[in-house]
Amino acid sequence: NSRQRLHLLHMDLCGPMRIASINGKRYVLVIVDDYSCYMWVHFLRSKDEAPKVIKTFLKWITVLLQSPVIIIRTDNDTEFKNQVLKEYFDSVGISHQVSSVRTPQQNEVVKCRNQTLVEAARIMLIFSRAPLFLWAEAIATACFTQNRSIIHRRFNKTPYELINGRKPDISFLYVFEALCFPKNDRDDIGKLGAKGDIDFFIGYSADSCTYRVYNRWKKKIMETMNVSFDELLAMAFEQRILKPGLQSMTSGQISSGLDLIYAPSTITTQQPTEGELDLLFEALYDDYIGG
Repeated sequence: NSRQRLHLLHMDLCGPMRIASINGKRYVLVIVDDYSCYMWVHFLRSKDEAPKVIKTFLKWITVLLQSPVIIIRTDNDTEFKNQVLKEYFDSVGISHQVSSVRTPQQNEVVKCRNQTLVEAARIMLIFSRAPLFLWAEAIATACFTQNRSIIHRRFNKTPYELINGRKPDISFLYVFEALCFPKNDRDDIGKLGAKGDIDFFIGYSADSCTYRVYNRWKKKIMETMNVSFDELLAMAFEQRILKPGLQSMTSGQISSGLDLIYAPSTITTQQPTEGELDLLFEALYDDYIGG
């Protein structure tokens, strides 16, 4: 086991998903810190984007945490084992360990975390009746929540506390697809719509300390803090009015790759079936089982 954060990072790329996300992504890059079990997820349109996304992430995280990445462990696929990443790893002194072909257990840490993210996202999509093209939003929200709630057995602390050195503030967390309403006491009300317009909470911004909300009628995602949540329809979860805790979130520490974009014109509000969800996440299940 690693004795410090960023000493060893596990990486895995899953996909392609059968249904593109709301912003056209079909792949999920999952990164797990071996010491803390903290996770980051990035969403890609194609495998070719992987080297650039990985290089950008490594530069960002080493500056943010002021710690060097020593080892990266991946499978043997070309999105990780290529000349671009080899040259970069050599230039910054990172050791790249790869697993043998058809031996996913050698990269079991990230494979297992993939499974927990998929199962959480499935549950969120089922109970929220959210459109399937919001699967990336569900995975990103599951990642954000698990980093702040799962207890690391070795340290009896959350991944967030281990990676950041302080306990997380969870007072601003809400249930996926919880009803929320735009307030009319600020300038951005024009962006969200008239008073009484109904939106659905779908996660946390990757670029600012705001909520991401989806309007099914306007087929649009917006990022804002200027909303009120419906506490009566929160499925017995304790809900609280927006608190300063959201202000303390560091920009960039929330999963990235979720661009603001218009949704497809055809939207279903029917609850997805088990079969539809199995097909949606088939690539991730196959990756977990077969490597």
